[in-house]
Amino acid sequence: METVEHSETCGICEQEKTKGIHLYTLFVCSECEQDMIQTEPNDEKYKYYLKKLKDINRPTLYS
Repeated sequence: METVEHSETCGICEQEKTKGIHLYTLFVCSECEQDMIQTEPNDEKYKYYLKKLKDINRPTLYS
């Protein structure tokens, strides 16, 4: 994981943010990171985060 200091689009909330981390190929802003950590598995948001995090495993195809 690396901390980012320039603006990138968060893979969770899809907003431009300057602070966050990279999880493999997905940028996650600090706010979403904290939200995910505090979300309980029985919360509806949990399923949303799981769906968004599945994008991490999708490799970028270059032709």
